[in-house]
Order: sequence, then structure tokens, then C-alpha cells
Amino acid sequence: MTAAHRSRHLMEDEMGTTSQAELAVTMTAAAAVEVMKFMEAEKVSPDVGGLRVAVQPGGCSGFKYSLLIEDKPADDDTVVTQEGFKVFVDPFSMQYISGVTIDYVTSMQGSGFTFKNPNSTGGCGCGSSFNA
Repeated sequence: MTAAHRSRHLMEDEMGTTSQAELAVTMTAAAAVEVMKFMEAEKVSPDVGGLRVAVQPGGCSGFKYSLLIEDKPADDDTVVTQEGFKVFVDPFSMQYISGVTIDYVTSMQGSGFTFKNPNSTGGCGCGSSFNA
């Protein structure tokens, strides 16, 4: 798996037609390994299920990230195929997610997913919230 993965995909709308859209989500190799571990632990098939990457109002700086393993995408999700799994992004989160790099880091202080977001105009020390 490459350290960066930029995907072009086809998105089906409700009428069954396809339109081309682009979403850049960079998932490091370390993050991809951890996502696959979580999917396996939750018995979610990578053929259908995947990782939901979302932005929600809240957090210290106005927005916070959310990562969830889900069985299938919602009807209005954009689906980006990574090597080994899919990433689901809802329409609201799309404007904030494009260009984000998701990594998984381990240190003496703990381990977890981190986000590098070029759309962020600031954040706080918690590392999981931002403003745009």
C-alpha cells in the first residue's frame, strides 16, 4: 500500500445514474492496518462495509472528527475505495474531508488516529477538533 492514495470514483445518485466526483483522502499504511484490524474484530466484510470518516459540529474548536466501522454506506455517501477497504463520507463532511491525511500513531502517551487537514484554520491541543 502506498503512503498516499488519491481516488477517483463513481458515485451513484438516487436515480441510479452515475456522476464522477473526486475526493482526496490520504490513509497512511499504519492507519490502513488499524482500520482492517477493527473491521475484522467487528466482523465487517471489506467487500461491503468500511470506515466512515465524518465531521460533526462540536469539539473544542467548532468541529470534531468521527471514525466508525459500518456494515454498508448510506444512500447519499461518497464511497472511496482504499486498498483493502472502503471509506464512506456523508455530504456534510465532504467539504471538510477532502485533502485530509489520516494516520495512526503510537507513542509513550498512547496511540490513536490523527488527522492532518489542509482545510483547517486552527485547532486545539486535543488533536481531534478543528475549525475551518
